[in-house]
Amino acid sequence: MEKYSFTNLAKHALTGHKNWKPLWRSPEPKKSYDVVIVGAGGQGLATAYYLAKNHGITNVAVIDKGWLGGGNTGRNTSMVRSNYFYEESSNFYDHSLKLYEQLGNELNYNVMLSQGGVMLLGHSAVEMQLIERAANSLLLQGVDSEMLTPEQVKEREPVIDLNPNGRYPIQGGFVQKRGGVARHDAVAWGYARRASDMGVDIIQECPVTNILTDSNNKAIGVETAKFGVIKADKVVSCVAGLSSTIADMAGFDLPIKSQTLQAMVSEPIKPVMHGCVGSGPVHCYVSQSDRGEILVGGTADFYPSFGQRGNINPTEHTLAAMCEIFPLFSRLKLMRQWAGIVDISPDSTPIIGLTPVKDMYISTGWGTGGFKGIPAGGETLAYTVANNKPHHLVEKFDLGRFARGEMIDEAAAAGIPH
Repeated sequence: MEKYSFTNLAKHALTGHKNWKPLWRSPEPKKSYDVVIVGAGGQGLATAYYLAKNHGITNVAVIDKGWLGGGNTGRNTSMVRSNYFYEESSNFYDHSLKLYEQLGNELNYNVMLSQGGVMLLGHSAVEMQLIERAANSLLLQGVDSEMLTPEQVKEREPVIDLNPNGRYPIQGGFVQKRGGVARHDAVAWGYARRASDMGVDIIQECPVTNILTDSNNKAIGVETAKFGVIKADKVVSCVAGLSSTIADMAGFDLPIKSQTLQAMVSEPIKPVMHGCVGSGPVHCYVSQSDRGEILVGGTADFYPSFGQRGNINPTEHTLAAMCEIFPLFSRLKLMRQWAGIVDISPDSTPIIGLTPVKDMYISTGWGTGGFKGIPAGGETLAYTVANNKPHHLVEKFDLGRFARGEMIDEAAAAGIPH
């Protein structure tokens, strides 16, 4: 793999940048692998990378029905944060945030991490009590969090409207200054590049049509529409909203629902925002991209769907919410909108680990947290696959917690409406 550096950049500039090597290999698949990962998004690629880096398992194939990073990884709002409530969640996501902080150097690829902070707003005395409770919980867990007065909110984001007679007057908020955004494509490409360099095969535009099991209910490979049967000692599912479809192929059920989550961007403008701003009651979150676009995320469709397109009602609801907080943005033109398929578990906490099928593993139930959890999700799932036992950070994220009644209800912190 050619190292990215100023020297190499200058060298390639002399040849008109015509001799750069492809970021990853696109080989024909082998007949068998130690591990086959279904899903070439952030979670699948990170799992492959950490299998190779941390455990020396390089005979790995990552298979996707579309192009690399073309699913939820390319359809999210790219926020990274760790301000969850319960210790199990905040420890996991803070570990992921720490990995993000070193990811560019580790992958030798600029993931464009911008830690401008993530600020959550409160609009009533009751909401401020809940926000302070959440902030104190984070501080007790060693995660950075700071309460803000309305004046401090305005100081951080001058374009916010503090009109006391507004529909949702802002009483204050709290901020995680280490939070922010990263470039979603760059995260996927960086992991793919390093994994491919270590021997991982990345197979694109190859739908998986079946999960193969033997008489002992052990996963033994996958069947694909393009290359037929590909054998594997272990099979991993990292397909987000399509997880229930893969589970059905393997013969077990998942307690998740798949819904369409909307996002959109405005025309580009000059920099006016410092970080990310979110509000639970009005249900939207807003940031500004490196290209100047105002990026807006909000509610999911209120019915199950596998659609990857925007719908009028959620779009209208989300834009109306944004205009309550940022009236100035009402004058902008919407440039494009899109949607991803979120896989929501009953407690809005991911499901990572073993499945009822021997030697088959799963990463699902992320809801709106899949992107921010990519580094930790990949690292912990790789450990689980390599050792056939859960990593300590995800011991309580197992599928069996719902039968035991040991749920970790993070619906409020995840921003998912029930």
